[in-house]
Amino acid sequence: MSSKTSLYQKHVDLGAKMAPFAGFDMPIQYTSVKEEVLAVRNEVGVFDVSHMGEFFVEGPDAQKFVDHLITNDFVGAGPLKAVYSPLCREDGTVIDDLIAYKLEDEKILICVNAANIDKDWNWISSKTEGFNVTLRNESNDWSLLAIQGPKTEQVLKSLELLGDEEFPYYSIRQYEQNGEKVILARTGYTGEDGFEVFCTHKYAAQLWDNLMSKGVAACGLASRDVLRLEVCYPLYGHEIHDEVTPLDSGLKWTVKLNKDNFIGKPALENYAPKFKLVKIQLDKGIPREGYPVENESGDAIGIVTSGTMSVVLGKGIALAHVNDDVDLKTTQLFVNIRNKKYEAQRLTKAFVTGGHK
Repeated sequence: MSSKTSLYQKHVDLGAKMAPFAGFDMPIQYTSVKEEVLAVRNEVGVFDVSHMGEFFVEGPDAQKFVDHLITNDFVGAGPLKAVYSPLCREDGTVIDDLIAYKLEDEKILICVNAANIDKDWNWISSKTEGFNVTLRNESNDWSLLAIQGPKTEQVLKSLELLGDEEFPYYSIRQYEQNGEKVILARTGYTGEDGFEVFCTHKYAAQLWDNLMSKGVAACGLASRDVLRLEVCYPLYGHEIHDEVTPLDSGLKWTVKLNKDNFIGKPALENYAPKFKLVKIQLDKGIPREGYPVENESGDAIGIVTSGTMSVVLGKGIALAHVNDDVDLKTTQLFVNIRNKKYEAQRLTKAFVTGGHK
């Protein structure tokens, strides 16, 4: 049986199409995917992402512990900063990707993917030996709203959730609002400016209603997937998973081999990637996850990891794992869609340029 977020009834009342996702009954779409994508690209939309997991790490070694867990540099990030990173095993394969937030010197929030809450918690809990930290899994206690789009800042200011203080991209603040704890982060998964609001279930209901009264578009997971793919953000279970390392999936920038040590460092230092992650665009046809990527001779040289029709471009777009030994400068790529080959154009930059700060 699926779990429900605290806002489940709000989604039903708005007529959202609901479906199971990562163990939760989640809103897939409200109006149309196109309308919701354009609302976020041009105005502002809100996603209920309360299915995500929240772990807290506290204690004198909190920063050192998180830095040991993840491949990216956490200790070197400034106060009140957020850090995106893969979480890897000793062999370098990816358990999950996460964002770690430096709330205080000795208090860190880790936000993980809903499907991996138990897996991540068991892994992280098993690695505390030698570190003076305490861990709490508060995933059931927090709601999370992602408010995204170029007009997010002005909407949040009108709701007095945001003042005129400096609030850089990938940073975080803690507040009390009407006696309720609120954690506000300038992060998101759409490529646009926006904020993610961690809050109590009670506060989430009030905030949702306030956002609706301001004309903010309610958005579902289908538009979220198109938005993240247009800006080439990886998704766990697609571009990254248990069988690949960050170096197979365009995430070399998150692997800081100059750090003293972290879980997976020795393996990643000596790892020869199996794949390149490539961005491909089709003038005709829609590439879908699992479709083969082929060369001129029809040899399978890769696989589509995520694919969709871009709302902004009106073209098929995809991320794909292509075998590392393929010379992309001399090889024409094709996507095999139901036994028909469609020529693919390879891009070196994201399909859509977002507007985050």
